[in-house]
Amino acid sequence: MNLLEPIFSTFPQAAVRIQAACQVIESSGGTAYIVGGAVRDAILNRPIKDIDIEVHGIPLDVLQAILGAYETVALIGKSFGVLRWFESGIDWSLPRTDSAGRKPQVTINLHLDIADALRRRDLTMNAMALNVHTGELVDPFGGLADMQRNVLRAPDARFFPEDPLRFYRVLQFAARFGMAPDDELRTLCRSMDLRGVAHERVADEYEKLMMQASTPSVGFRVLETIGRLAELLPELAALADTPQDPRWHPEGDVLEHTMQAVDSAAADSAEQVDRRVLIYGALCHDLGKAVTTVVTPQRISSHRHEEEGVPLAKQLLKRLTVGNALLDVVPVLVRWHMAPGIFVRQDTPIRAYKRLAFRLAPHTNLRTLTAVSYADRRGRNPERGVPLAGPVPELDLFAQKAQVAGIFDGPERSIVTGKDLLQYVDAGPHLGELVRHAYQIQIEKGILDKDELIKRVLSGPPLKR
Repeated sequence: MNLLEPIFSTFPQAAVRIQAACQVIESSGGTAYIVGGAVRDAILNRPIKDIDIEVHGIPLDVLQAILGAYETVALIGKSFGVLRWFESGIDWSLPRTDSAGRKPQVTINLHLDIADALRRRDLTMNAMALNVHTGELVDPFGGLADMQRNVLRAPDARFFPEDPLRFYRVLQFAARFGMAPDDELRTLCRSMDLRGVAHERVADEYEKLMMQASTPSVGFRVLETIGRLAELLPELAALADTPQDPRWHPEGDVLEHTMQAVDSAAADSAEQVDRRVLIYGALCHDLGKAVTTVVTPQRISSHRHEEEGVPLAKQLLKRLTVGNALLDVVPVLVRWHMAPGIFVRQDTPIRAYKRLAFRLAPHTNLRTLTAVSYADRRGRNPERGVPLAGPVPELDLFAQKAQVAGIFDGPERSIVTGKDLLQYVDAGPHLGELVRHAYQIQIEKGILDKDELIKRVLSGPPLKR
């Protein structure tokens, strides 16, 4: 198995410089190894995004001089022994050891054995190296065999708990690669102290779980089975104890439904839909059922769960993400995710579609709302663990009506603007009220003639809605 070929073929121009630099490194008494994700992804035949090279046996200043002969080199951190080729973005580092704790002491050890260097990595699948000079795969902890068995395992249980971020990496690697932690790793994750890791770094691992996995549910299921879902994501954990009416939800509790919906969203290839918004929207859409579900001998109901889910969605998103981008849009989708099905079942007039499109703007649109509703409807497979596939006629009809009305990707354009009314009223709050009134008449009455709209807005009271 020639693993150098797929790695170098991904970066053909940089590969020539890497090989030339490594010849000089070798003649200077050093040895260069490609480490980390590039080795793993080459074995899995996955796209290779970057190359990290660890150089043993020569000091930092010598390595910097060698690399500078082939490309502009930047010193990323002298104490960490990391250099970067500026143009190609390839990192070169020296072997080092880190002490435990929030502020670990870093010690560069030029002659550290490659196996000992790999021992401190998070998982065996990432603790492999490729000798650039010989092409030999260095795999002291059985990473290749673990990958073939779809098992996540720590190279050395003594070092794994030193970095709490590794806990979250287990979740995202399980989801991205469809692999399961072994018993020892599960035990480590159950008892790890997760304090001291920055929220931004945790959010980044959740982002990888959600956006790079074909089945994000796997990561959350691992979190549940090791007993830490309630501690870290209580809004989701509450769904495991929330039943559903089996007539409409044969898949079981709300957590199972949500996991299927998230996987359906991740598999959705809908064009012109923000995939990130869709997946997080599917994750949050039924959070309100945890606080609204009522069980009686006759039925199980969750009235107003879409409204009650809005603050819960905001809480969960603050745990999972940074910034306000998703906070602005996902709660809107949660609030209205039931609307597409209801509209079709009740044969709602098109003016209601237009009102809904206006309510969703400017944060989102009917196209994205429909995509979340598809995920919701496909998350109802009685064969637990896998969402349904195929069309949903009710939602197909909703989308068709919205497209015909020209409002699938945004609300109907307002025909009357403030500028049109300035000759009749002065600028100010009243002008804004009249513009909104004109748009209300436009949508409710279907009037598209500007002069008629101006006449009506100036002569009558606001419509009742």
